Amino acid sequence: MTIRVVVADDQALVRTGFRMIIDARDDLEVVGEAADGEQAIRLVRRTSPDVVLMDVRMPVVDGIEATRRIVADGAAARVLVLTTWDIDEHVLGALRAGASGFLLKDIRPTELVDAIRGTARGELPLAPSVTRRMLDRLLRTAPRMSAPDGLESLSQRETEVLTLVGQALSNAEIARELALSEATVKNHVSAVLRKLGLRDRVQAVVAAYDCGLVRPRRP
Repeated sequence: MTIRVVVADDQALVRTGFRMIIDARDDLEVVGEAADGEQAIRLVRRTSPDVVLMDVRMPVVDGIEATRRIVADGAAARVLVLTTWDIDEHVLGALRAGASGFLLKDIRPTELVDAIRGTARGELPLAPSVTRRMLDRLLRTAPRMSAPDGLESLSQRETEVLTLVGQALSNAEIARELALSEATVKNHVSAVLRKLGLRDRVQAVVAAYDCGLVRPRRP
């Protein structure tokens, strides 16, 4: 199955570079390019991609608002935010708008490809340890938002799983921590996402922080 990708960045050279990397893989295909957020929104509606590579800083409509509108449309596409700085405060805004993760623009080609594939599967786009370290930096000085609706509907076990997901643990690591099978953990994660109305694991990490279940680690 081919993973369909939209690339949204106001720099033509960046879009061309990503297209060359993506189209060189048999299982990936760029189905459109956008130079601003408004174009990205229209492209997603027209092409129904699996993944959107979204620059945060774009003219007309920025990447945060574009992400928010794509998610509000009910699109199945998952958004990967592109940034030059891993501590860019705009990245957290994009995650809270519904983005599924973030990548630095200087990422290596193999890492970019792996991140797109992982995001399409609903996994963390980066290694869990990297994701947690980068989110710690973003969340350390950010104001805590209100907890998502549905938190009270979680069982004690589901709350435990959300806490461990918030620490960016993989299913295998959570299974070892709670002495459960990976299949059982996967079912619990799915239930947590469904009850809280979250799209994927990165959204769950941010939700765990906003709920107060997880605190950013000190540098």
